[in-house]
Amino acid sequence: MAIAILFLLGLWAFWWEPSSLTVVHQIIPVRPWHPEHTGLKVAVMSDLHVGSPYMDLAKLQHVVAVTNAEKPDLIVILGDVVIRGVFGGRFITPEAIGNALAGLRAPLGIVAVLGNHDWWFDGPRVRHALESRGVRVLENESVPIMYRGKSFWLAGLADLWTRGNGLLQTMAKIDDAGPVLVLMHNPDLFPEMPERVSLTLAGHTHGGQVDLPIAGRLIVPSRFGQRYAYGLVEENGKKLIVTGGIGTSILPVRFRVPPEVVILTLIPQ
Repeated sequence: MAIAILFLLGLWAFWWEPSSLTVVHQIIPVRPWHPEHTGLKVAVMSDLHVGSPYMDLAKLQHVVAVTNAEKPDLIVILGDVVIRGVFGGRFITPEAIGNALAGLRAPLGIVAVLGNHDWWFDGPRVRHALESRGVRVLENESVPIMYRGKSFWLAGLADLWTRGNGLLQTMAKIDDAGPVLVLMHNPDLFPEMPERVSLTLAGHTHGGQVDLPIAGRLIVPSRFGQRYAYGLVEENGKKLIVTGGIGTSILPVRFRVPPEVVILTLIPQ
């Protein structure tokens, strides 16, 4: 019996769960936030790691179709679209990935930041592959987004591990008091986030890929351990959402951390 249970758990963790896709819906009260922007729908995806097991181009096209079906106003991609290496995976070019992502549709656009795997591979090449196919990439840049007659800011940070801390220079490019959504790959900069930021979005951790009962998420690539491993975090009046991502790295395993596209509906707090 024990052997059968272990076999089924292994089948779940190494095949069924990592090959699945979950859509997670969350209503998030934020401040500051324009009343006119009540109900803004943001689709969040991260750590696609296209080329990892169970994450080939066909799966990516499925991700695109599922995301489009949610009819988001804005789509954000939080880095690591490529994979440097994983057991059982295969290399897929950034250009092929960009071709698939070109199918994403949102009236306010598709905006991305790059992650450590993107830079370990070839950051400029990944950026060009995305931007030449309609995905705007922000590297320590802030851009205003007009929606229903008022604007909010998207601030996109460069990857912390490979490019350093660009938070201050990015925030310095915001020239009014409008609401700010920060996009970053690595959540470790969250303690430094200014209070004026309405919401911070991050990936990178994969939610630990494995979430064990009692023990929790044992392997999280963060200097804060499990503190920013996954989900909604609220500290000192600030809010962070860390998505568990879609692909895998190192080992093709997920347990109680299914691949996900997160659909956020933002409302004033």
